[in-house]
Amino acid sequence: MEIKQSDIVLCEFYFSDLQQSKNRPVLVFKDNLPHNDFIAIPISSKIQNMQDDEIIIGNVDFIDGTIPKTSKLMLRKTFVVSKDAVLKKYGTLNEESFKKYHNSFCNYFYCLK
Repeated sequence: MEIKQSDIVLCEFYFSDLQQSKNRPVLVFKDNLPHNDFIAIPISSKIQNMQDDEIIIGNVDFIDGTIPKTSKLMLRKTFVVSKDAVLKKYGTLNEESFKKYHNSFCNYFYCLK
């Protein structure tokens, strides 16, 4: 499946025993890594007890598509994912929202903008 930066996708993640898996949504933060990989920021619908590095994301942030319910991005849990793990695309964030989340990421990790 073709994906790009600012897409929200559903991925299948296997447990260490490789017998069971869970499907989880992520934000495609950067999509041009080698070996068919991308940097992902995980999304959770459990928005109670928000941490400093968690940001609300909702359908108002999308240029197209939707997510099932208002959720949160968990910046501290950013990781690399194989594009082979992508099951489906929920949609794409609008430019303003993606910039907001990118700035939040950079503020949290003290990166250069």
